[in-house]
Amino acid sequence: MEHRVLSARTIVAWGVGLVLLAVASVVLLWVFAGSGNPQDGVRLDAVRTASSIVLGTGGAAALLLAARKQRSTELDLVQKDHDATERRVTELYGKAADQLGSDKAPVRLAGLYALERLAQGNPAHRQTIVNLVCAYLRMPFTPPPEVRARLTPRDAGKLQELEVRQTAAGLLAAHLRPDRPEAFWDGIALDLSNATLVKLTLTHARVRSASFAGTSFVGPATFRGTEFTGGADFRDARFHGLADFRRVRLPEAAFRGARFEGETDFGVHTAAALAGARTRTDAGVRRKWPDGWTERPEEPGWASLHRS
Repeated sequence: MEHRVLSARTIVAWGVGLVLLAVASVVLLWVFAGSGNPQDGVRLDAVRTASSIVLGTGGAAALLLAARKQRSTELDLVQKDHDATERRVTELYGKAADQLGSDKAPVRLAGLYALERLAQGNPAHRQTIVNLVCAYLRMPFTPPPEVRARLTPRDAGKLQELEVRQTAAGLLAAHLRPDRPEAFWDGIALDLSNATLVKLTLTHARVRSASFAGTSFVGPATFRGTEFTGGADFRDARFHGLADFRRVRLPEAAFRGARFEGETDFGVHTAAALAGARTRTDAGVRRKWPDGWTERPEEPGWASLHRS
């Protein structure tokens, strides 16, 4: 809301008006109170009353001006505090973003924790910070081999990057659990489309919406007990390991084009639309689909999902 400030013209007009009233009061007092008429006393009282009104009006005007000046000063201080806070947030955000782009894993980890602290203390900036972390996780990444004894120097760098990425995903997951109110970030949307996520654990979380379109899940992907209040997009996602969707609430979810290559468990309480999804049938692993969905064999080793 825009607050209007008294202009100099208005203040001058008030001053001139008060002076004219004072002069008129003196003239009236001189004319009517000095004639010797018995009614002069009444007239004098009337003039005195008018003078009191003028003085009271002047005092009220002065009080109004003082109040407006005080309010203007307070608003200016509030605005300055807000601007200083925003500048500091921007500086910290820029510094943490620079750290996240470092070629050294410890510096990237420091940037992640700095962003987490910034988001925890500034709710208005949480979604922006989450967007930055998600953008980092969407950057191209090839996981290192599982056998660490055979890692090359290049693979060692990938292992360090994997540590940073798992930390980033873990920080997001830790702040999306409503059962931890002191750390919960409400109303967050995730965009992890086309990312490579290793051993993702997003359990008992509440997310406004999420996009995992084209995402590659390496190792177990655990969503058990999570609620997507505004829906989730898993189109063309690829689950290389366990896909755990037990007790997940998906008001709107798209799995068209998704591929399940490992153990899959939707339990008995999760409702999901799996039209267009496919699953491997030659892996010898357990697969539990939502009620009403069955496998229909297609090419060797693969089956598509259809409503029964």
